Amino acid sequence: MSALAQLPPVELQSMTETWLDAVARTEKRAYTHPWSRGNFADSLRAGYHAQVLTQDETLLGYLVLMLSPGEAHLLNITVDPDQQGRGLALHMIGELVRWSQAQGAQSLWLEVRVSNVRARQIYERYGFKAVGLRRNYYPLAPFKREDAVVMSLPLMP
Repeated sequence: MSALAQLPPVELQSMTETWLDAVARTEKRAYTHPWSRGNFADSLRAGYHAQVLTQDETLLGYLVLMLSPGEAHLLNITVDPDQQGRGLALHMIGELVRWSQAQGAQSLWLEVRVSNVRARQIYERYGFKAVGLRRNYYPLAPFKREDAVVMSLPLMP
């Protein structure tokens, strides 16, 4: 049996306040313009669908999804930089697609930085299509902004 097969399985669970410090630390390591701990706390207070991906109580990643009538909007999905390349993002996307469908969403939307080619490829592998561009959506540097690619995935029941 391989060493990988002996590892505990990954688990998605609700993000709670107890996870916020670890999530904020991971967010800072993953992005040049990270969400703050307060952004995540606000998402929990707003009732957004927020989950952490763990393995043996170690944070591997997380997601925040906003549900509205007929659609879901992925606000944040992150895999810890040390855990990338293991298929964890695809696993989380699969789970949020199933959850969104169960809530009656007919489509899933997201924005991704134009420069984030790796993430765009992951979304495309899952079936998302680029449907638009939001000009100057993301902060980039002082007095500079970056465009976002708007992507959508139709959800079939």
